[in-house]
Amino acid sequence: MQLRVTFVAAARSSPLLAEHFQDDRPLDQAGWDEVQRAAHDLLPLAAAELRYCSPTPRSRATGDVLGYAPLVQLALRDCDMGRWRGLTLGEAMAREPEAVDTWLANPRATPHGGESLLTFITRVGNWLDTRPVEDGGRIVAVAEPSVVRAALVYVLKAPPSTYWNLDVRPLSATTVTGRAGRWNLRLDATSPQASRA
Repeated sequence: MQLRVTFVAAARSSPLLAEHFQDDRPLDQAGWDEVQRAAHDLLPLAAAELRYCSPTPRSRATGDVLGYAPLVQLALRDCDMGRWRGLTLGEAMAREPEAVDTWLANPRATPHGGESLLTFITRVGNWLDTRPVEDGGRIVAVAEPSVVRAALVYVLKAPPSTYWNLDVRPLSATTVTGRAGRWNLRLDATSPQASRA
């Protein structure tokens, strides 16, 4: 049996340029408004047999507002950024420019003292590979855009550097189909966000 896993990127909790590593802030008003506008298109995903979310407040809130009543999955948490947690990329660059350059260039590097990009991608991929086929064919998972990017790199068996070339927008829906070790990216003719792109 094949699984159909749809990742819904959590609504934003800050403007894009103010995004923080491992952002634990709740949805701001703009994020709530975005979820309300997207709800009509994303509500049908609540019919999935299994509904999950990452542990961040904005992922949980996004899933709750959409009626998913998602179960928190620690494996879907954002990349552990060590001492850079809570900083923006610009702030980390101002403090440790060489360390940031190393982190961006080497997927095995952990200059921040946290998790490497490769470890993060593998963790998210392992979660995907261990989804129970016998419990149903459809799964929805609300997660940070970074988690969705990691899942896509894993599914496509792409080099880790591909992570930096993927743009996952808040409240976008991305579907993969298959089973452990054999995943495909599914591109539908219409997507929930197509009308707002």
